[in-house]
Amino acid sequence: MKLLVVGGGGREHALAWKLSLSPRVHKVFVASGNAGTALEPGLENIPITAVPELIEFAKKESIAITVVGPEIPLAAGIVDAFQAAGLKIFGPTRQAAQLETSKIFAKEFMQRHHIPTAAYAKFTDPESAHAYIEQHPAPLVIKADGLAAGKGVVVAQSQEEAHSAVNALLVDKNLGDAGSEIIIEEFLQGIEVSFIIMTDGNHILPLATSQDHKRLYDSDQGPNTGGMGAYSPVSFVSPGLQVQIMHSIIDPVINGLKKDRIHYTGFLYAGLMITAEDQAKVLEFNCRLGDPETQPIMLRLKSDLLPLIEHAIDGTLNEMDAEWDSRTALGVVMAAQGYPENPRKNDVIYGLQDLVAEQESTGNFHIFHAGTSMGGKNGNEIVTAGGRVLCVTSLGENVKAAQHQAYKIVERIRFDGSQIRHDIGHQGINN
Repeated sequence: MKLLVVGGGGREHALAWKLSLSPRVHKVFVASGNAGTALEPGLENIPITAVPELIEFAKKESIAITVVGPEIPLAAGIVDAFQAAGLKIFGPTRQAAQLETSKIFAKEFMQRHHIPTAAYAKFTDPESAHAYIEQHPAPLVIKADGLAAGKGVVVAQSQEEAHSAVNALLVDKNLGDAGSEIIIEEFLQGIEVSFIIMTDGNHILPLATSQDHKRLYDSDQGPNTGGMGAYSPVSFVSPGLQVQIMHSIIDPVINGLKKDRIHYTGFLYAGLMITAEDQAKVLEFNCRLGDPETQPIMLRLKSDLLPLIEHAIDGTLNEMDAEWDSRTALGVVMAAQGYPENPRKNDVIYGLQDLVAEQESTGNFHIFHAGTSMGGKNGNEIVTAGGRVLCVTSLGENVKAAQHQAYKIVERIRFDGSQIRHDIGHQGINN
C-alpha cells in the first residue's frame, strides 16, 4: 500500500514516519517534505504542492489514502477536490475547516451550540474597535479573523498595546485580508492544554493529552511562536476533567456540526484554557493535528495509525481504540536565528548523523525535521530552511526524565544561531 502525506513540517514528518511503520504500508510519499522525510526509511519526497497535480500523482501512483497535515491546503479545499476525484483523503472539507480558517465563524458556532469560550466582539472598522477597548480593561486578546501563520493573535497587556494591535490589523493591513475583520475577546487566565481527537463525523476517538509552549523564551516570556516544544500526557488533566471536556466541548462540537449539516472527518484540535476552577474553555480550534504536539503524541502511540484513519474515513471509528505508551514523550524545538519574525536560512546543521543511527537502534527518541532542506557546499548537507528547524522528541518514565533525555540530545546538535527553550514541560513537573 502507498500513502501520501501533504505538508513539509515537523507534524508531517511525524505522521509520515508513524504511517510508514504499518506492516501494510510499502511507501509514504510526502509533498513536499523536508530533509528529514527525504532521509527517513520508507519515505519519499515529491516536489508537488498544487492540488490538481497532487490528484494526478495520487491516481498515477495508486495512492490508497492521502493525509493532510497543514491548514493552508484544507482552507483551499484539497479534501473537496480529492473526494470529487474519487480519491480517499483524511481531513475536513473547506466548509468544515472554517472552524480554524475563520475565528468569527468559530466564535459564532460556539455561541450557537453553547460551547464555553471567552466573551468577544467583532469589528471591521478601527473606530468601533478603539471605542470597545476604551470600555474594557486590559489585558485583552486581539485576533485576526483569517489564517495568519501564528501571527494573528496579540495578547495586549495594556490598552495602548490593544490600540496598536487594532491599528496594525485594520489600519496598516499588516496581515492583508486575513486581518480585515478582527475579534477582541476577554483574556482567560489558567493553564493551556491541547486536546486532540479523531472523528468520522459521528464517532470520536480522543488522542493523548498534550501541552504546547507558545512563547519563545523560558518561563513563557517573549513573543508568541508556532510552538517551542510540547509533551504528552498532561498529568493535571485528570480523568474527571477529560470527561468534562468531552461532555461540554467535544461532543457539542461534533453534534453542532451535524446540526449545521456540516460533515467533519479528520483530526480536530481544541486549544483549551483550564481555569482556576478546573473548568475548560476553548481558546481556538485547529482542523488538524497540532505542531509540535504531534511529535510526542506519535512517539507515544503504540497502535498502528493506518487502521485508525481507515475506520475514520469509512465511518466506523467506534470500532477502534488507541493504545498508548505509558511513558511521557517530550519534544524540544530547535529554532533558527531570528525566529519568529525573520528566521535565517541555510545554516548547516551538525551532529545529526550519529543520532539518527542511535534513534533507530534504541527507539527511545526521534528527531523530527521541520524547517530543513539539503544544501551546503556540495548540496548533501542538512541546512536550516525555516523558523522551527527540528523537534527533538524523547521518551522517559516521567516528564522530568523525558525532559532530561531530550535536552541531552539537543546538546549534541548545533547550528549557528539556534534558539531553544530550556524549560519545556515545566508545568508538568511543577503540577
